[in-house]
Amino acid sequence: MSTVTTPSPFLGAVMRATRGYSKLVSESRLAPILSRPAPVRHTDYERVLDVETRTAEADGVVSLALASPDGGPLPTWIPGAHLDVFLPSGLQRQYSLCGDPADRSRYRIAVRRVGDGVGSAEIHDAVHERSTLRVRGPRNAFPLADAPSYLFVAAGIGITPILPMIRSVAGAGTPWTLLYLGRSRDTMPFLDELSTLPGGDVLIRPGDEVGISPIADILGHARPNGAIYLCGPSPLIKDAYLLAPLVAPTCSLHTERFSPPPVVGGEPFVLRLARTGTTVEVAADETALSALRRAVPSATYSCRQGFCGSCRVRVVSGDVDHRDTRLLDEERAESMLPCVSRAAGSTLEIDL
Repeated sequence: MSTVTTPSPFLGAVMRATRGYSKLVSESRLAPILSRPAPVRHTDYERVLDVETRTAEADGVVSLALASPDGGPLPTWIPGAHLDVFLPSGLQRQYSLCGDPADRSRYRIAVRRVGDGVGSAEIHDAVHERSTLRVRGPRNAFPLADAPSYLFVAAGIGITPILPMIRSVAGAGTPWTLLYLGRSRDTMPFLDELSTLPGGDVLIRPGDEVGISPIADILGHARPNGAIYLCGPSPLIKDAYLLAPLVAPTCSLHTERFSPPPVVGGEPFVLRLARTGTTVEVAADETALSALRRAVPSATYSCRQGFCGSCRVRVVSGDVDHRDTRLLDEERAESMLPCVSRAAGSTLEIDL
């Protein structure tokens, strides 16, 4: 049974002290300077790939190896990249590439079945060997920066972007440590694969064996001046940003969340693209960004949660229901982040 660890008095003081820092970084006028978003690097192309193999990697997790129908080499990619995958139903989802970047004969993605996840259920139930999938990419909003050492933190399926990073770092001989969190060992994919990678420490932390691992303890494994890469749920990432400035003050922190939040309280509206006159219907339960990318597939984005600013567009006319945490008040008069913000009325026109 998992146990809950109560923060020590020192840790409580640390958390209170860092709330001010968190507000400075995420909410003040200095935020654009202190917390600049990483650029989204991508190669715009679409192609249909064959599902070469389908492998059960853990309880509720399958991996798919995708290859070109003609057997030719696939475009290069670097650790942290993902594919936009168009499912047979028409749904579009993003999955991290978790194979070997040196192997251009195939891409590998892994998908965990989520209880209410329509996309993950379709992958598990309707996609098999010899199926075909249309993909776009690779894109990279989570690139691996140069550093003298690395602390990798992966929670469950968050291992997928982290695994190629470890492979790259291990091949270069750079010191690294992985803390791998999960509910239980049988739900954690790629354990055997991780055990073969040289030069680092792999610390497996299943909740049913060791309980909840405090984020301060996790960050304490970082070496001075190193890089911390974390992929997991939003609460874990939020706590990491709170505590990293004091627990690992000389380290850079790089994060990727599992998925964007659902649209809450949305109303349908029409998005008009001023340069082409194209109109796009935005449903009540979808983001303006998702609708926009049906008309403009190359529209840039990164976090899809309203904090990085990568998808920012200029508003030509119409009122905006701003739901981001990035833009300053004066910027909201003429800009929006379509990944979370919406029209406050029936129509919104943007400069695209």
